[in-house]
Amino acid sequence: MSNTKFDPAAVARRIAENDAADLFVLDVRNEDDYEEWRIDGSTNVPIYDELLEYDYSTLEGHLDELPKDTEIAVVCVAGITSARAAEFLREHGFDAKSVDEGMNGWGRVHRQYDVDATDGVVQIVRPGTGCVSYLAHDGEEAVVVDPSQYVDRYLNAADERDLEIVGVADSHAHADHVSGARRLAGELDVPYYLHGDDAGDLEDVTELADGETISVGDRDLEVLHTPGHTPGSVSFRFGDALLSGDTLFLRSVGRPDLEDSSEDAVREAASRLFDSLERLTALEDETVVLPGHFSDESIRPLATELGDLRAETTNELLSYVEDDDEEAFVETIVESLTDEPANYNEIKQINWGREQPGGDVEALELGPNNCAAN
Repeated sequence: MSNTKFDPAAVARRIAENDAADLFVLDVRNEDDYEEWRIDGSTNVPIYDELLEYDYSTLEGHLDELPKDTEIAVVCVAGITSARAAEFLREHGFDAKSVDEGMNGWGRVHRQYDVDATDGVVQIVRPGTGCVSYLAHDGEEAVVVDPSQYVDRYLNAADERDLEIVGVADSHAHADHVSGARRLAGELDVPYYLHGDDAGDLEDVTELADGETISVGDRDLEVLHTPGHTPGSVSFRFGDALLSGDTLFLRSVGRPDLEDSSEDAVREAASRLFDSLERLTALEDETVVLPGHFSDESIRPLATELGDLRAETTNELLSYVEDDDEEAFVETIVESLTDEPANYNEIKQINWGREQPGGDVEALELGPNNCAAN
């Protein structure tokens, strides 16, 4: 990487490893874009339009507010205006670099974590989108769960551990990101697993059913049908690990309105979700919950024992399940639903096999993650 550019992955690493005290992230996008989606801990000086015109007057007026003794990572949409701002700052004595490809690059970052709390699971986190996927492995074999469209990340993770990928699974038909599962399975000539209720018009799908297992080395990945977020949502048990997909998050649950947003349909789906959560919360307290998304949780890997999750007060919707209060659960979901994930209808059509991804497929999933119910 050029000495005038920051690799987005390096920015993510420094933030994740608590090295961000020596890194000041300056976001020069317009305020609305920044408020919608940003790098945690960044500072916004909304001068994007000015920088397009090579106007540095507002930036010059903020120089006294910027640190002279700290590296500055300047970010914009695609790395063009941030490069201009970083050059201007260097000319004024600042150690400033542009984040390569801007927030577009940030959205493609993937970070790997071996989950020490359980055996045989690698968690792959996308800090820019809140998406989480997994490599469940035993012996020399692995199954990939919920991969992004950047399939090389999973091939590399397997190669680094001398693992052979023997299957690829989606916990459901995703609405927030384009799945790479079919492509990865096709490239490797291994089965692609998905519950039939979420298969849409897809071909070459090995349909999952409740209670079935997927062999991984000498172990099994057990399928639990947990509908609600989607009709075909599943969770996977792998030893004491629960890959909970978009059914159960650490601070919320999966929203039930992305198939049909009419109130009656949402209430019915929320009721099914309540039943699914009752099933999951009946598992052993030592079960390690590994969700398919996160919001602003900073722990890595993203993992919490079910007993601890039930005892905490940070997941309001789960507390209703603990209290067996389905009515309050459904009402809270109906009242608290926020904006849907960006481009979710188009993404769903691609993941159902009804549309082919176009040249803008990477841009479709950029933005905040809105898959949680509240």
